[in-house]
Amino acid sequence: MPTMNVSLTAEMADFVQSEVQSGRYVSASELVRDGLRMLAYERAQESEKAALLKAAVQAGIDDVEAGRISDRSVDDILQEVLAEGRR
Repeated sequence: MPTMNVSLTAEMADFVQSEVQSGRYVSASELVRDGLRMLAYERAQESEKAALLKAAVQAGIDDVEAGRISDRSVDDILQEVLAEGRR
């Protein structure tokens, strides 16, 4: 496994030491690897959310261009849906 040296602030170093001393992590390396895995997962989630948002925006644009729009407010539509559900 490759080795890297990193510089930490005093607060970060204290946190690492505290986590290792508490037994949550066996070593500082384990904590850093876990933190990097979490960061990689978070970044992947951000990319996925951005792709979903882009698709939703495009679907909205497509609806407008196809004339599938309404001048009714969301509240009006919601009230209609709720009223339909009560019937």
